Amino acid sequence: MKIVIASDSYKGSLSAWQVGTIAQRAIRKVFPEAEVEIVPMADGGEGTMETIVQAASGSLIDLTATGPLGEVTAARYGVLRTHTNTPTARDEQGVSHTAIIEVANIAGLTMVPEVVRNPEQTTTYGVGEVMLHALNQGCRKFIVGLGGSATNDGGMGLLQALGAVFRDASGNPVPPVGGALSAVTSVELDFIDARVWDCDIRVASDVDNPLCGDSGSSVVFGPQKGATPDQVKRLEAGLVNYAARIEAVTEKPLQNTPGAGAAGGLGFAFLLLNAELAPGAKLVGDAVGLEEKVRGADFVLTGEGQSDFQTLFGKVPYYVAQVAAKHGAKAILVSGGLGRGVESLYDHFVSLHSIVTRPMTLQEAMEDAETQLSFTVENIARLLNAR
Repeated sequence: MKIVIASDSYKGSLSAWQVGTIAQRAIRKVFPEAEVEIVPMADGGEGTMETIVQAASGSLIDLTATGPLGEVTAARYGVLRTHTNTPTARDEQGVSHTAIIEVANIAGLTMVPEVVRNPEQTTTYGVGEVMLHALNQGCRKFIVGLGGSATNDGGMGLLQALGAVFRDASGNPVPPVGGALSAVTSVELDFIDARVWDCDIRVASDVDNPLCGDSGSSVVFGPQKGATPDQVKRLEAGLVNYAARIEAVTEKPLQNTPGAGAAGGLGFAFLLLNAELAPGAKLVGDAVGLEEKVRGADFVLTGEGQSDFQTLFGKVPYYVAQVAAKHGAKAILVSGGLGRGVESLYDHFVSLHSIVTRPMTLQEAMEDAETQLSFTVENIARLLNAR
């Protein structure tokens, strides 16, 4: 029997790798001879970088960069090294270097204390600095997870760090923050590091919002990042001005592209850099070789912290279930909890399980997640064994 464990993390409790190892031990209590493979998964948000690096045996690079409030902060990115025949993407030894960047640990909302959250004052400048560092290390492929940003600067900070120049009516450089977007009157993109245009940039985003409008980044996500109603109006006006100035120069109508509004408009900036925006779970799955590892499996166990009707909106378990079905494997869902509308998942999973085995608070469930998960997975294995 072959079983693949391809779970997202149980956020705040267990990493994707921990979920996999706990479930693997529990399965082997019942099926000691079974082939049980762990394929940790993520969706582009927090934990994406470490998940991919660990699954693909990559390495982590530590550095300092500009944080969301303009402060110098510790940052890191991952590097994967693979052999390739593509001349533009390899070094002298024929090795391709892929950088894994997670916006959440460079310009993330959790990096900003709640009492000072203000997307008019936050920046993506550090994301550009990390890209430059990776370029200097020989990376020409990038996988970027956009989830969890604190920003609404349209990616102006990113572009400035890469060399772009934005000026106001007096000819002065515009600060790389969301509140300065309305001041932009001229855009100079010719100074962007030339190496960027030779890169393969893939961006993980499950957001299909445009940059501006009622479903744009300011209106939909600004309040979640601390914006007041008045600030939302100013941020929206700033993005409208900023996008119009850029599109006048590039003649590329990008602001209405699905995903342009991701991460406070950072998606728009990456589209400008010719990046490909893709669903986070699929992008991570491709990076860790999910399809190849699922091929030949009898069962695929997947899960997340909480599953409900929203799981069908591109979340990790839904994507894993699709891959399992494609290769004839049966998908089993094991999550921290099951919520509203979860019965809609029966079309994609043979069974749905919450690891909570008795009445308890959320805090108790999170603290006891390892024991609860192990018990639940062992019970599932015993049921399989009784077929």
